[in-house]
Amino acid sequence: MKKYFRNIVIACSVITLALGTACTADFEETNTDPNRLQEISPSTLLNPMIYEVATHNMYRSWSHNSEIMQDIVSFPQTSYGIQHYYFSDNIGSSSWNAYYRYMKTARDMEAAAVKKQDVNYQAIAITMRVWMAANLVDLFGDVPYFESGQAAEGNIYPAFDDQVKIYESLFADLEKANSLFDVKKPMIYYPDALFANDIVKWQKFTNSLHLRLLLRTSNKPQTDAYNKMIAIINNPTKYPIISSALDEATFNITGVVPNVSPWSRIQDFTLGLKMASFFVDNLNNMNDPRRVVFATQATRTENKKKVEIGYKGIPSAFEGSDAQFDYDASTLNNIMAKNPTKTPMLTYSEVLFMKAELAQKGYLTGGKELYEQAVTEAMKFYLIEMPVDYFKNSSTEYNGTLERIMLQKYYALYMNDYQQWFEYKRTGFPVLPKTKSMLNDAKMPSRFPYPLDIRTKNKSNYEKQVAKMGEDNINVKIWWQN
Repeated sequence: MKKYFRNIVIACSVITLALGTACTADFEETNTDPNRLQEISPSTLLNPMIYEVATHNMYRSWSHNSEIMQDIVSFPQTSYGIQHYYFSDNIGSSSWNAYYRYMKTARDMEAAAVKKQDVNYQAIAITMRVWMAANLVDLFGDVPYFESGQAAEGNIYPAFDDQVKIYESLFADLEKANSLFDVKKPMIYYPDALFANDIVKWQKFTNSLHLRLLLRTSNKPQTDAYNKMIAIINNPTKYPIISSALDEATFNITGVVPNVSPWSRIQDFTLGLKMASFFVDNLNNMNDPRRVVFATQATRTENKKKVEIGYKGIPSAFEGSDAQFDYDASTLNNIMAKNPTKTPMLTYSEVLFMKAELAQKGYLTGGKELYEQAVTEAMKFYLIEMPVDYFKNSSTEYNGTLERIMLQKYYALYMNDYQQWFEYKRTGFPVLPKTKSMLNDAKMPSRFPYPLDIRTKNKSNYEKQVAKMGEDNINVKIWWQN
């Protein structure tokens, strides 16, 4: 390329001397590589972002959230780990890096959409950015946000921003995104991997995400979250939300390269892991048909033969040796991770559980019907038909309590990034068992510590943030926690 460039310059010089004219009119066009993309379209960035973030979330739900929330346990138990509330200094680094990388992508997509005057891609880019930013705040608390992604402009040391102000910005952004959508203007680029260019579904995702984040902040009276949620729900013309399983934000992993499972070796999904007793015992009490999807049956050796003994887990952070268990506990069913599969982002059942909670608190009517519909849809997600007598069980029938709603929501949020943990921090449900082997005084951590490289590469702003917090501690609450 350098030789090509030099020859053009020499040729121009000769012609200029001979003719006394400038040889610059078509220089840029002549020196353009026809095989390289000269300008990005908004859609160029969208599909890689959807895939990377959705699969990252699925993987970290398995590796981090599921141990925090007693879905699964590491077994054999060789050392203190996440199930003991041992959070390493770098436990959140992978999500920190992933969210910042693709928030920058979303901003670039938004800028490209503005340049193209394409309001739908602009709204989608805003929604994707808000989705990631909310998770980032809910994991760490105050984070660099308004100055993040500005390295190209020379700002490589972004300041930490107050999480309340970030959330206020996220709510404003979701309002803006909803107002931008134009269902009469088609999406002109290659179909997106989430909704295949269905603008209405994108708008429903935007507004349903708005509901999720409002509910997240509902413990703080100043947010007026419940009334704002009702305003959205009662105005479907202005604020369409997910209203059926056909609308939900679920990313389908086809198994066709490059859209493949985040587990390159499917055996890694189950290696050194068992289902947690809390997760399995509740399903047993409910006689829940999802057991067959989530787990394998436990076995015991009798007369030198392995005999299935039903679904039986291992207590999280158990005391004593591994040898105390005279059975091979249920492990994860790899159908959850094997190609093809799917990862939830924001499902119809989650929207119904939000409505059921609003009814339980007196803002809507029909709490029982909304609860039962939410559970039914959570089963349909796994193609399971609701047993006719399911709600006749004392463990499953609607009893008007938030605890009952949240236990079922816990299962509906399985493998949905960190949502189980976030909802536990908001409500305290489901009530998880504790053991003497748990660290942190057996108290559920509230956040991840800031990653190690942030402490060194953005040291000045990190130290200012720690001074504000008092300590970079896992027990410092996120702003919306009570």
